[in-house]
Amino acid sequence: MDTSSTGVTGSKSDADAARAVLEGPDIARMLTRIAHEIVERAKGADDCVLLGIPTRGVFLARRLGAKLEEITGRPVPVGSLDITMYRDDLRMRPARALARTEIPGDGLDGRLVVLVDDVLFSGRTIRAALDALGDLGRPRAVQLAVLVDRGHRELPIRADYVGKNLPTSLRETVKVQLAEEDGRDTVLLGVKQTSPADK
Repeated sequence: MDTSSTGVTGSKSDADAARAVLEGPDIARMLTRIAHEIVERAKGADDCVLLGIPTRGVFLARRLGAKLEEITGRPVPVGSLDITMYRDDLRMRPARALARTEIPGDGLDGRLVVLVDDVLFSGRTIRAALDALGDLGRPRAVQLAVLVDRGHRELPIRADYVGKNLPTSLRETVKVQLAEEDGRDTVLLGVKQTSPADK
């Protein structure tokens, strides 16, 4: 997920000023619920492929895959989808390092693909992911699972599975931290730091 387009910041000062709205046990319960919802909606998730959007979406996809395997007794393919070159803000932002795209198993054709990301905000990250998918295959359906939906959509995109709807103002920031990347599981809500020039 792109922190610039989602209103997510990761600086130390932001983290210090933020408050935790979700902790590790909350996140674990949400992922368990989403996994059960996927199984119910996909009628067993037999042809399901999970694709995480780097960075934290990949970790969430792996966790969801493990929970789906617990529920169904079958391994669920998990991969990652780099959307860097499909973003619509490449000209406005500094160059980004490319992440990895990994398509598991026999590809995506005819499969149910569930995109996994940490925060849904404007919808532009997901639009880029859909464009990237179009170059990789033709799934029978594409669904979206997010840990947090903070609103403020700029495109007609809606998540199929949501851990937590978190109403926010545009002045607020949402930061998801996961143990694999940050050493702990939490969701932080803060306020954007404004410089004197912004006032």
